[in-house]
Amino acid sequence: MVQAQITDTIPADTMYCLQKEVVITAARQEQYATELPVTLSVTGKKYLQQRTPRSVPEALFGTPGIFLQKTNHGGGAAFLRGLTGQQILLLVDGIRLNNATFRSGPNQYLNTLDPAWITRMEVLQGGAVEYGSDAIGGVIHAITHRLPFTEKTQIAPEASFNWQSGGMEASGQGAITASGKRWAIRTGGSYRHFGDLIGGRGIGKQSPSGYTQWAAENKFRVQLHHNVSLMVAYQDLQQQHVPLFHRVRLENFKYYQFDPQRRQLGYGRLQGAFDHKWWQKTEFTVSRQRSFEVRKSQKNESRIQVKEQDETITSGLQFSVLSRPVPHWSISTGAEWQSDLVYSSKNHYDESTSATKPLRGLYPNRATMQSFAIYNLHTFIRRQFTLSGGVRYNTFRIALPADLLIDKTVLRPEALVGNLGASVEIKPGWRVYTQAATAFRAPNIDDLGTLGIVDFRYELPNYALAPEKSRSMEVGLKTQHRRLQTQCHVYYLQLRDLIGRIRTNDSLQGYAVYLKENIAGSYLWGMETQWNWQWAKNWVLTGNTTYTFGQNTTANEPMRRIPPFYGRVGLQYAVGNNLNVAAETMFAGPQHRLSQADVADNRIVDDGTPGWKIVNFRFFYQYRVCRLTGEWHNVFNEAYRIHGSGIDGTGSSVRLIIGVHF
Repeated sequence: MVQAQITDTIPADTMYCLQKEVVITAARQEQYATELPVTLSVTGKKYLQQRTPRSVPEALFGTPGIFLQKTNHGGGAAFLRGLTGQQILLLVDGIRLNNATFRSGPNQYLNTLDPAWITRMEVLQGGAVEYGSDAIGGVIHAITHRLPFTEKTQIAPEASFNWQSGGMEASGQGAITASGKRWAIRTGGSYRHFGDLIGGRGIGKQSPSGYTQWAAENKFRVQLHHNVSLMVAYQDLQQQHVPLFHRVRLENFKYYQFDPQRRQLGYGRLQGAFDHKWWQKTEFTVSRQRSFEVRKSQKNESRIQVKEQDETITSGLQFSVLSRPVPHWSISTGAEWQSDLVYSSKNHYDESTSATKPLRGLYPNRATMQSFAIYNLHTFIRRQFTLSGGVRYNTFRIALPADLLIDKTVLRPEALVGNLGASVEIKPGWRVYTQAATAFRAPNIDDLGTLGIVDFRYELPNYALAPEKSRSMEVGLKTQHRRLQTQCHVYYLQLRDLIGRIRTNDSLQGYAVYLKENIAGSYLWGMETQWNWQWAKNWVLTGNTTYTFGQNTTANEPMRRIPPFYGRVGLQYAVGNNLNVAAETMFAGPQHRLSQADVADNRIVDDGTPGWKIVNFRFFYQYRVCRLTGEWHNVFNEAYRIHGSGIDGTGSSVRLIIGVHF
């Protein structure tokens, strides 16, 4: 196992660590980020403690290479290399959140993780052969508490309370962790009330946008043998009365809300470490996940109340083996199986007659999607040179029952993808890297079977879609010096067989009717930079910038939802681990390059989204077991909207977190 050797000059978790960090996402094993020919960012434990974000998506706000869009206050979708939704893979403890009903475009699923669970976020950019379908733009991996064993029995309770001005938040969370020589356990819960979001100058309260949320977490780890351990975990999060602000404000809805939105995950993981070159480390995981979503809506001046209910049950198995035939060569080999079962229904309740009419749900009821994959990844590290590469084969069976419009259909897409990368230290502290990769995304049940209103359109099902495919290349430079860490790169991503929407000549319920097809070829290229500079003993300057250009070559127009140029610059003063004061500015340029779909999107004004910049101040103070965290967000009360969002950003506000951690 690779051991961490974090530099003692620049704190590894000060902001977004670039180098000298042991990561697991990039190659499915513990390796130094600086040696790998990939682009990644790490949001570490100390930074999360010092910031205590409102939600998991907002923990990534300002992270290098991530553009965070918010359709509603209860959402938060990350863009990586101009892609989002189904084309980004979300993981929690190595288990896929993506399932058969993940929607295209921005969605709310990253917000079904509670920030109190998370101790680390690793973001891998670009096609990830290691993880297969959906990882075209990259991978966002949320890692929860590890539960180490201790020589003596220890019990460590913790609790905190969060408050935000304007009634925008009143939350509390608590947990207790206990451990011994051969066991460790953690149990905790939280309740969060979020009031209506208050925008910047001239915007005011955006109602309805507030909601409530509760979450529970339980983990247990036991040493079964001197080299074998078992981890059992359960997560449960439910959100209630989560409104879609832009639907109510712009689409003549009396109300439109998720009530409830719930996700449950249980898993068991058996890990073994052995003194053998062909199976140094083995891991077997079995998981069961449930995603449950109810959408309630009613139009103004309508007597019909609409209730849509979707439930996805996901079962999964994962097995991996880490081998080291020789000291400088490591091999990660594994197999994965996942099965999704979808239940979908819809009811119309007529207030005038008290009659309920059952209808076809958003998806074909009892549709299934199964996948099986095997992969083999190699990493060779010799002095100043690193070579990595691998292949992955995926096969699927997607069964869609007979529907109102289409007969029963079984699809069997498959894909073989690979990558090859190299990293060379050209002189001490300077390393160049390059990587080429192919990736894919199998059509899921949301692509194939959607029938009904989605965003600003009415969609019809199409049971004959093929996988989306991509090829990418990137070249970058990493530097690691005593007081300076930087990373910059340029990438090119080519996409084909993209699933796009074709507008028909029909309209239903006042919405234009669209049909999905494999119609588009596109390309993206971009440049990203990030840096940490310790310019004085206790001062660190951090920052990042991202530029993305996307073009739909089939339609000869810009790709949809491409982020503008954006970035962040921050200055931090720290005295040990007890006092931390920071100021930052976040900014985005205007985005006037719009696709026809962007023009039709009621969340984007006709000539595009204006540029913006905001200034934030934060502090963190710890005295013994007590912690106090504060943030003055958007100091100058600027009015701004992130491109493609359905709600404006938060105005000038104060947020305080008081915690006790033993």
